[in-house]
Amino acid sequence: MGIIQGMKYNVRGFWLGIKTPKLLILGLIRLVVVIAITIISIGLIFAYHQEILNLVWAKPESYWLVWLWHVLSWMVSLFLVVLSSLLSYLIAQVFFCVMIMDTMSQITERMVSEQERAPSKMPFFSWFFYLVKQETPRAIVPVLLSLLILVLGWLTPVGPLVTILSSLIAAIFLAWDNTDLVPARRLYPFRTRFAHLYKNLLFHVGFGLLFLIPVVSIFFLSFAPVGATLYYIEKHD
Repeated sequence: MGIIQGMKYNVRGFWLGIKTPKLLILGLIRLVVVIAITIISIGLIFAYHQEILNLVWAKPESYWLVWLWHVLSWMVSLFLVVLSSLLSYLIAQVFFCVMIMDTMSQITERMVSEQERAPSKMPFFSWFFYLVKQETPRAIVPVLLSLLILVLGWLTPVGPLVTILSSLIAAIFLAWDNTDLVPARRLYPFRTRFAHLYKNLLFHVGFGLLFLIPVVSIFFLSFAPVGATLYYIEKHD
């Protein structure tokens, strides 16, 4: 399973999601939730921008330092916007989109195999907290790891290479967040599912590359569970 095949499955899932009414509605709901939470968080940052900046450095009276204060102001604003976007994605993903993703995966599985190999019935809240438990290490840990690598890259001469590495790591784990839906739903052990990621690393690189394209990535992420489920059912069932 190579890089090109990973990209093909992502595109296949995107078009199938658009052509299928149920999947289209769920994908658009997920898209709206992520965008809405991001806009709210960024709006709060700009509303309290002056207060946040004063905590970092109050505006100096010296004319020679004011320009430096303005540069810092823009840098702080940019950093907070990036940070708020990441946190908004994680909040939307863990607490809102995890159920949408699993539902899209179930619909796709029924369409492809005409059946669904689901575990024994659980109460709704038990199933919800189970999904959140699975989503936490798949979403939060990789993002924090990528941020750590990115910050370390700023402090070293090989910063551009480290930035590329952190982006690839984020892409791989974003892809795994979707390809892991079916085995997680079947209650496979975490070790088994992580081993599956390791054995199919190049596929996940290809599947996740489309998530690195600005703006376009939001749409591919919204329908990624479809392509990921297609991949798992066709190649591993």
